[in-house]
Amino acid sequence: MIEGVLNFIKELKIRNEYLFYFGLFCLSLSIIFIVLTKLTTTQVHGVNAWFKPFKFAVSIGLFSWTMAWYCHYLSDFNVTPFNWTVITLFGFELIYIIFQASKGQLSHFNISTPTYSLLYSLMGLVATLVTLYTAYIGLLFFTQSFPNLPRYYVWSIRLGILIFVIFSFEGGLMGSRMNHSVGAINDNSNWWIVGWSKTVGDLRVSHFIGMHALQLLPLLSFYVFKNTKITIIISIFYGLLATSTLVQALNGKPIITQNKLKESE
Repeated sequence: MIEGVLNFIKELKIRNEYLFYFGLFCLSLSIIFIVLTKLTTTQVHGVNAWFKPFKFAVSIGLFSWTMAWYCHYLSDFNVTPFNWTVITLFGFELIYIIFQASKGQLSHFNISTPTYSLLYSLMGLVATLVTLYTAYIGLLFFTQSFPNLPRYYVWSIRLGILIFVIFSFEGGLMGSRMNHSVGAINDNSNWWIVGWSKTVGDLRVSHFIGMHALQLLPLLSFYVFKNTKITIIISIFYGLLATSTLVQALNGKPIITQNKLKESE
């Protein structure tokens, strides 16, 4: 297991050194942030202010490593502009989120001053640009052939990117509402690390599930399913799962209610 992880890290560094180190930096920061959640008491909307930087650092780090791995398969693709797009734009977003957390203030949905409104709009632009670039990479996976890769693995990457792009743009729904909750104002229920609401609809659930299709579907296809038809079927069901949680949230219903959580305990 340990040897496999070390081999993966070595290969990842060879495939894309820039995104490897950027992802490593983000994941290292996430360790600092999770420690800060235990050492500080500053809160934003009822949760420790450092949980948001932690979640974004992990998400950006995983995205960077994942795309570094996938882009290596593409022929005639200049990865350098993509590298610097990710590093520059996501670097800006993470710095702003960290800065606001250090002050105990909102980063997202914060339009209390013209400056904060501008910075929040820029974060939305960052997410849009990176998602569009990722969608273009997904298009290349659909149009190029990969004779040296298992067909089921290629399809898992294609569908993983497709679902990622769709539910990345779903984040715009939260932006348009200036709220990640349906039935309350940015409710956080301290549910483990994710903090999803136990009482009202939470648009972050489908956002999370959909975006991590990028990692989960290829991993399952390569190590578990090893079959093209099964990969496609599971990917369809996965997309339906993400969609159903979106519909549930829009109807104001939490993914797991308080009563269910108490019963599980």
